[in-house]
Amino acid sequence: MKRASLLTLSILGALSAISSARAVDYPLPPANSRLIGHNQTYTVQEGDKNLQAIARRFDTAAMLILEANNTIAPVPRPGTVVTIPSQMLLPDVPREGIVVNLAELRLYYFPPGEQQVQVYPIGIGLQGLETPEMTTRVGQKIPNPTWTPTAGIRKRSLERGVTLPPVVPAGPNNPLGLYALRLAYGNGEYLIHGTNAPDSVGLRVSSGCIRMNAPDIKALFAQVRSGTPVRVINEPVKYAVEPNGTRYLEVHRPLSQNEAQDTQTMKMTLSSGFKQFAEQASEGQVKSALSRRAGYPVIVSEGKGAASVLSAQNSTVASETVTQ
Repeated sequence: MKRASLLTLSILGALSAISSARAVDYPLPPANSRLIGHNQTYTVQEGDKNLQAIARRFDTAAMLILEANNTIAPVPRPGTVVTIPSQMLLPDVPREGIVVNLAELRLYYFPPGEQQVQVYPIGIGLQGLETPEMTTRVGQKIPNPTWTPTAGIRKRSLERGVTLPPVVPAGPNNPLGLYALRLAYGNGEYLIHGTNAPDSVGLRVSSGCIRMNAPDIKALFAQVRSGTPVRVINEPVKYAVEPNGTRYLEVHRPLSQNEAQDTQTMKMTLSSGFKQFAEQASEGQVKSALSRRAGYPVIVSEGKGAASVLSAQNSTVASETVTQ
């Protein structure tokens, strides 16, 4: 399924009622482990208007739910059992500050001095206005930001018949929401900010900035200091060897450059490190994971005690099935 084409689906229809989003906190695993969380299942209810509403219930991205469930409709029928991909591998970068992985539409925050990681869904730049990869820091914290549309944004809006004001004042109708973190990259044009369009979180719809749900940016803003390191990466393939020797592979659909590219089948560049990892795994399971692109970790080679670990995970998933 083309990631870009999903923008035209009814997932962006009428806004559903906003349930209270919240960060998902995970205990930080040991340094030699990267696996956190466990997948859950959810039974769609009558009041669930679209996948965005379900995603906000679990503070995840609708795109990740689409990946995990493959053939699910943007407006699933009541009674449909949906996999919520809340198990993941931490990105293979230092565990500090803010880490954004564009390919998985997630922001990770590592609070200093705490053995936990907070995971948030994000919206990122659309095709042609991609959010760049970068290593930078938080340059400025801006409460109640105003928004000054750039010349490019004003032009694109005019093409859609919308005339933007020179400046949008601070407040609930501001596209930047109530909080913004300016990144010290380039000319400071990239922000991590809130939004007045909650259904845009979890999609590629911005002009390059990183969007967050209103409760999420509020929580992040309260914790982050100016100078906090920020890494923005684009890694659709994550892999890890856990302490018991089990090898996990997590594959997301890569970000397409144009609407003609099918993210389910487009080729991905695999690192030499991944190739060494795969040599010690089941070739068939690796190929299956790379083809399926489910967006959550799958076992491609079992280590010592893997059966008991998997059994424990399955029992946890069953106990976490949610119906309301």
